[in-house]
Amino acid sequence: MTTAPLAERMRPETLEELAGQQHLTGPGSILRTAMQNGKIPSLILWGPPGTGKTTIANIIAQTLQVPFFTLSAISAGVKEVREVIAQAQKLTGTLLFIDEIHRFNKSQQDALLGAVEKGTITLIGATTENPSFEVNSALLSRCQVYVLKPLSSDELISLLHHALHKDEWLRRKTVELRETEALLTISGGDARKLLNLFELAVDALSAMDRIIITDAAVMEVAQQRIALYDKTGEQHYDIISAFIKSMRGSDPNGAIYWLARMIEGGEDVKFIARRMVIFASEDIGNANPTALVLANACFDAVNKIGYPESRIILAQCATYLASSHKSNASYRAIEEAIWSVQERGDLPVPLHIRNAPTSLMKRMNYGKGYKYAHDHEGNFAGQEYLPDELKGTAFYTPGHTPREEELRKFLKSRWAEKYGY
Repeated sequence: MTTAPLAERMRPETLEELAGQQHLTGPGSILRTAMQNGKIPSLILWGPPGTGKTTIANIIAQTLQVPFFTLSAISAGVKEVREVIAQAQKLTGTLLFIDEIHRFNKSQQDALLGAVEKGTITLIGATTENPSFEVNSALLSRCQVYVLKPLSSDELISLLHHALHKDEWLRRKTVELRETEALLTISGGDARKLLNLFELAVDALSAMDRIIITDAAVMEVAQQRIALYDKTGEQHYDIISAFIKSMRGSDPNGAIYWLARMIEGGEDVKFIARRMVIFASEDIGNANPTALVLANACFDAVNKIGYPESRIILAQCATYLASSHKSNASYRAIEEAIWSVQERGDLPVPLHIRNAPTSLMKRMNYGKGYKYAHDHEGNFAGQEYLPDELKGTAFYTPGHTPREEELRKFLKSRWAEKYGY
């Protein structure tokens, strides 16, 4: 094999070569337009591994032809940040790319504030974690957040075929890409991981005149290469997935095992606890509202305590969540409502539930006919609260757990005829 990994050799140099992310980089998109105008704001690229965050930063720098510095939050500290800022003060239009910016602590992030605010540097941060949790609010308010989407199976397969046709090392070989399921499954939507695993499989079969990539061949290579646990590597997302799915499947034993794997691997307690907060709402929801309260308390507690004692709190929360009734009804409700917004656009707010703070708005009938629920029997007025085009649309349907049956009974007493509860 050549020295540089296949993923690095295939790294796109223009937006046209970039796989996916058309909502950010396609024709007419916000990021492409900013680049065409020759100036971009400080921004944070948030998305799963291998979706193009580093590549986009490189393409921006190459397109704008400006001074470009890169730091990794894993190895850099305040000293390195200040050194870059000092150099940037002597230059014009400096870009600073910080990979894994969520790993910067408060003092490290604070060191960036002044330079970003004054325009000494334009910051591009990359993170796999929700920046609302991991980036200081002061710094976050000075940046635009762009969300990168996971690559689709078709986009990933296209990357493999593109590599076969473009990469010189692969072109010297006779390679048949017969099966892709194992490549796609193991890579988990990570383009970098996909290409490098593909290269390992080809290299393992290089003694053959004709190299046939099958699922079995890929699995054999993967089993030889995957480590026990690496919190910054391949199994980081596989094990958190196993942990979540064990809790979703109401198996506290599976949940506690995968939790132990993460604890022994030195996983960030905030990462584990934050996932449980999300799980408590997404997978348990109104079947047991106490789950969210406990998960949030767990998040606060482990942040105060840290390892090793926090393992006890994590274990209590994980076993409780796994042993709780499950419902994703509220999660499905917001997903369906968001889909409706995207499909139908900005439907007008009915006049009777609009705010009317001025006399002009009152003359335009804003708020006219609104019935204050507490003035009616049972604190229920039975008015229409959806746009006309969505009348009768039941986005939320309670599940059939004991607590949700109570919600269903209440809603049925009010809305049986309209929403069919």
